[in-house]
Amino acid sequence: MKLDLVYFAWVRERIGKFAETIDVPESVMTVGDLLNHLKGLGEEYQEALQHDRVIRVAIDQEHAEHDEKIAGAREIGIFPPMTGG
Repeated sequence: MKLDLVYFAWVRERIGKFAETIDVPESVMTVGDLLNHLKGLGEEYQEALQHDRVIRVAIDQEHAEHDEKIAGAREIGIFPPMTGG
C-alpha cells in the first residue's frame, strides 16, 4: 500500500523531509504499526520517533489514536505533541 506522509515541527526537522510517499507492507495495519515500520527506515526516523507514545497522528486531517486502522488513508500527518495557548 502506498501512503502519503506529511511531517511537522521537530519530527520534520529530525527526519529531514517535509513529506514523502512510501510503500508499506501489508502487515502495517494501524498507526502504531506504521510508526514502528518508519523507525526501521533509518537513523533519522528512529531518532524522530524514538518516543512514539507522544507522537500524534492525523489520518486524512483527522486525529487518530495509535490503534486506529490506516487502510484507505490518503494522507497521514505525523507531528509532536502540541500545547495550546
